[in-house]
Amino acid sequence: MNVMELFNLKGKTAIITGGGRGLGEQIAEGLAEAGANVVLCSRKKEACEIVAERLENNLGIQTLALGCDITNPEDVQQVIDQTLEEFNSIDILVNNSGATWGAPALEMPLEAFQKVMNVNVTGTFLMSQKVGEVMVEQESGKIINIASVAGLGGTDPRFMDTIGYNASKGAVVTFTKDLALKLGEKNIQVNALAPGFFPTKMSKGLLEQGGEFILDRTPLGRFGSEEDLKGAALFLASNASNYVTGDVLVVDGGMHASC
Repeated sequence: MNVMELFNLKGKTAIITGGGRGLGEQIAEGLAEAGANVVLCSRKKEACEIVAERLENNLGIQTLALGCDITNPEDVQQVIDQTLEEFNSIDILVNNSGATWGAPALEMPLEAFQKVMNVNVTGTFLMSQKVGEVMVEQESGKIINIASVAGLGGTDPRFMDTIGYNASKGAVVTFTKDLALKLGEKNIQVNALAPGFFPTKMSKGLLEQGGEFILDRTPLGRFGSEEDLKGAALFLASNASNYVTGDVLVVDGGMHASC
């Protein structure tokens, strides 16, 4: 297999949660450009439909756009069932849906902390569990969890006061490593991406408040672009990463190295 074939996803099926905007949309576009059929799901089905239509028209791949609350087991199962009915396999899962909440640690409401943990951790668990069942039967698959540089350690509250988000992404990192050990014998690779700071709807307020602070500590001197996550996601979704599992690939312009 030559190097270009290693990155070819033609005939593969990928589920991307939160695929209707932001990083999920960027990842979906990258996998579709490599030939994968994509299933986009989120609570905002309309956003997924817009992206799905664009990818199908521009790239000639097949798509599905589905409504799904990833914290609801019935919704998750419905996504699995509809994907299998349409494509007969699930080769790639990208757990991208996420939530955040900014508040000083000692003032964060319990319900807000629980909401963030429920979406970011429980939702990742439910999707991975149900898709994992399919992948075990296939004896192949790629699970990519979207963590964050915020999950690799503490963050200065001058630019990021989000203890629930940080804790949840730290949990995603450990979940990734443990699930990789559990599923490795079935030829399933489980890895995580830890993005740095990308301009998205979720990060807009954070970057307005602490953008200069972040850029001062980023060796490449810029935020992530609309292209910067595609290659990393494709690597973890493709045969190029068949001997990589339980790892966390940091995509942050070098910020983590400067801390």
